[in-house]
Parts: sequence; C-alpha cells; structure tokens
Amino acid sequence: MDALPLLLDWLKPRLNRTPLIIGLAGAQGSGKSTLAAGLAQRLPAVSDRWPAAGGGVPTAGANAAPVAVAVSLDDFYLTRARRQALAANVHPLHATRGPPGTHDLPLLIDTLLRVRAGRPVSLPMFDKLADDRLPPQHWRHFARIDILILEGWCIGARPQPAALLAEPINALEAGEDPHARWRTHVNQALAGHYQRAWAMLDTLIFLAAPDWATVPRWRAQQEAGLSRATGRKGMSPAALTRFCAHYERLTRWQLLDTPRHASLTLRLDGQRRVVGVEEK
Repeated sequence: MDALPLLLDWLKPRLNRTPLIIGLAGAQGSGKSTLAAGLAQRLPAVSDRWPAAGGGVPTAGANAAPVAVAVSLDDFYLTRARRQALAANVHPLHATRGPPGTHDLPLLIDTLLRVRAGRPVSLPMFDKLADDRLPPQHWRHFARIDILILEGWCIGARPQPAALLAEPINALEAGEDPHARWRTHVNQALAGHYQRAWAMLDTLIFLAAPDWATVPRWRAQQEAGLSRATGRKGMSPAALTRFCAHYERLTRWQLLDTPRHASLTLRLDGQRRVVGVEEK
C-alpha cells in the first residue's frame, strides 16, 4: 500500500515515548489489517533512538528495538455464547458480530491498561470460522509491548445524535429493526465503554473510503480472496448485501464524523490509493 511509507514518515517523530498505542480505523476492505501488519514490522527500525519504557530503566537495553505488535478489534469479540445471549435478550441482530456491543470491552480496556503500564500482555485470538474466541493457551503472549497498533472498522467512532436513529437507513433496519431497538443499543454501547477505550489511544489514523458504495465491493473482494485461500464457499451476493447492511449506518457516520477528530485521515480512492491527507 502506498499508505505505508507515508505513515512511517508521519509516525517517526511520534516515536519519542513508550508505550505508544495507535488506533487505525477504516471500513471493511480498506486495507487496515495489511497496513497494521506492515507498521508492526517496519516501525521498530524507523527510530534510531528508542527511550526506555515509561521513561525509566530500559527493559532490554537503552538501544533495544521496540516490541511492535498489531492486533485487530475483531480478536476482542464476545464469545459465541455471550453473543447468542445478547441476541436472545436484547435483539436478534446482535447475533452478527462486528457492530458495537459485540466486543468484550473489559478485556480490551484491561489489555490497553497493561500495555500502558509496561506489564505482560496476552492478546486474545478469535477464530472466525468457528465464530468463537480461542482458549487462552492459544493467545499471543508478550513480556511487554512498546507499540500497539489496534486496527478495526469502528476504532475511534463516536455515537450518533439520537435524532439520527429514528429513520432506518437500509432494508435491514426497516425490516428487522423497525422500532430502532438494535441501532439504539449499538449507539448506546458506542457511547459507553468504547469511548473509554478510544480515550486511551495516543493517535488515531483513519482510512476514509471514497463513499459507502465502495465498501460492499471491497468486502466482496475480501470474500473472494478468502474463498480462494481456504477453499470454502463464500457468501452469496444476497448474504453479502445483508451482512454489509449491519455496518452501513456507522460506516456512513464515520465517513462524515471521524475526520473531524482523527489525528490523521488518509482519503482513499476505489483502488485504495491515497488521494488526500488531512492532519489535525
């Protein structure tokens, strides 16, 4: 991605303290996972001077390379059993993982606090084929993390004004959430502990899709790639349309609202090329 060298240059002067927690947001298919992995691989070599964690005694020598790790918000999904309970007790649409309310925020916040304190960290892992979190023995374990890149589609998102929730935005909301119970619960969840988690980010980078219509196309490309890689049959066009509809409201809102408060917004074209840069 042409965004990687741009972000490495932008982040270099910010590598003057540890730990550093970077939020990387972007719609489905925008390339954020690839970019986060590239940053985790390349950032340790960007700075020729690395301070000790927390400004104190170096944990591995004053000039030791930092430990940089990328993790997806997807790995913090609630377990399948907890999401099924949420679907049964709050709204059936919560059975689909992804929207706010389907993540384990206490686990995420505890992880960020551990990174901030320079303590040992265990990063969860979610098995999307099994639709469940892996047991702790399969998690990634680190003595410390100096740079954490937290990537996810709704990282940094703020709740919508309540008045905007009244009218359905697509056929899914009109047919399956006519009384706005699901989208109201999603918005309330976003206004709660998610904001506490976002407040712990040192910087927020937003990959802005050109428009909502591009996002389902990007997601279809992802699905085709997964099918080729795994040999499993992907979602049908109808199933993919319904799946993406769960994300449409908040994605549209992020395209409007997130550039107002993101540290850096990279505007992408339909081929994920950077065509604009906005810095706060």
